[in-house]
Amino acid sequence: MTATQTQTPPPAAPKLAGGRAGRIRLSFPVILLIVAAALIVISAVRAITGAEDVTSSGQIAGALAGAVPIGLAGLAGLWSERAGVVNIGLEGMMILGTFFGAWAGWQTNPWLGVLAGVLGGAAGGLVHAIVTVTFGVDHIIAGVAMNILATGVTAYLAKRWFNVGEAAQKGGSPKQSPPMGDIKNFTVPGLSHWLATLEKHHWFLVSDLAGVIGGLVTSISALTLLAVVLFVATFFVLWRSAFGLRLRSCGENPVAAESLGVNVYLYKYLAVIISGGLAGLGGVFLAIGTHFYLAGQTGGRGYIGLAAMIFGNWRPGGLAMGAGLFGYADSLQLRNGAPSVHALLLLLALLLLAMGAWKFYRGARIGAAVSTGFAVLLALWYAFTDSVPDQVVQATPYVATLLVMGLSAQRLRMPKADGMPYRKGEGG
Repeated sequence: MTATQTQTPPPAAPKLAGGRAGRIRLSFPVILLIVAAALIVISAVRAITGAEDVTSSGQIAGALAGAVPIGLAGLAGLWSERAGVVNIGLEGMMILGTFFGAWAGWQTNPWLGVLAGVLGGAAGGLVHAIVTVTFGVDHIIAGVAMNILATGVTAYLAKRWFNVGEAAQKGGSPKQSPPMGDIKNFTVPGLSHWLATLEKHHWFLVSDLAGVIGGLVTSISALTLLAVVLFVATFFVLWRSAFGLRLRSCGENPVAAESLGVNVYLYKYLAVIISGGLAGLGGVFLAIGTHFYLAGQTGGRGYIGLAAMIFGNWRPGGLAMGAGLFGYADSLQLRNGAPSVHALLLLLALLLLAMGAWKFYRGARIGAAVSTGFAVLLALWYAFTDSVPDQVVQATPYVATLLVMGLSAQRLRMPKADGMPYRKGEGG
């Protein structure tokens, strides 16, 4: 090359369609702005509708209690699917957690019950890993089989263990376990009372903020704190450690991971067993919350956890938001029924209207039209009615969750090898 020759310049970075910048990064200041905007909207809905319970400390505490088992189930699915194994069997693993947690809890103490529930769920995860990873059975079929198996096994064992002897004398039956103790709750002294005083004034935004924070610092279960720690730990382990990088590589390209020396089978097994343990912990949370194991106690929360995981784009933060949405809607219909659900119609209308505006800004015209159309229908429903039928009240958590998830503006990206069969050495 002579001195007069010039080097070829590097290619220019590709531009996105429409010339817009890429996706907005959810930095901490952006998240705070979103939370503040949401709180203002909810405060306005409370002031307009007069439904004081929508931001009460009791409502927030109930939402948190409802969100934890959903969030743990979703976190379980995240671990499994990040390693490339679809885990439809989360519902069954939660059932195992409720049963074995209650079985050990009433005989010893709740913390040993928690350990037993986690181990029961992990055992279910081990079975799912053997069937899917070692024998290559279709992941969906294996998961459905796990749910059926867990339901049958626990029904059989409940008749053998809870309906005889001392267990029967203490209230056990084929449908429930004897009662067990509770896990310690925590309240921030002083702060909780001060926030409750502010909340009673029903001031715009100030009382709403007091209610939200008050619900987060009053009578919080130790298991709830443990769940928060597990969410944070999952992020750092999977996205900030070499172990997490290797595990996620198994869900993206296991052949390439194997060529770099990663034991793909081992990481898939570990991920699915951890997944089962987390689902079992979610089941124990339900059992301890009611002090019993009850047949059908999970109520499909394993499936809802999977939906929350997809809503969160296979990330812990988004997953937590999805679980919180379900928990909030569930608590609203349980605590105050029809009046609060009627107010929720207006809240959902505003939320969907904002979602439609965002989709329009992003260029998704069809999505914007659909979101706006639903917003108008919900607003009209609120304006021309004074209440909602009982059937709608009972279905509110599921309808609200599915509606927002189905119309969410996220660009979903599942792990590339999620659910795909893998055999060692198949890459040649």
